[in-house]
Amino acid sequence: MPWIDAIAADDVEEEDVIRWDHDDKTYVIIRSPDDEFFCTAGLCTHEHVHLSDGMVMDHEIECPRHNGIFDYRTGKALRAPACEHLSTYETKKEGDRIFVNVP
Repeated sequence: MPWIDAIAADDVEEEDVIRWDHDDKTYVIIRSPDDEFFCTAGLCTHEHVHLSDGMVMDHEIECPRHNGIFDYRTGKALRAPACEHLSTYETKKEGDRIFVNVP
């Protein structure tokens, strides 16, 4: 899988999320409180709501519609109604750019 130049690191603040669309798919890139970057599928697995409108705290993202929670590091669904895990994608920072390894 190729590494894709997705965003500038400064595009997303600490403990925040940004939507990233690539090849007709929606993803989110999240910056952790540890200044690490993570990428997951951009839609909640419960009702396909955009997670970019969700709240990020610590290592979790909350769906803005029904408050399902996911661990964005692993994609694991942590609170109902979300019960299906999110897909996650490898990220890396090179200089001031964030790259994502997507299929």
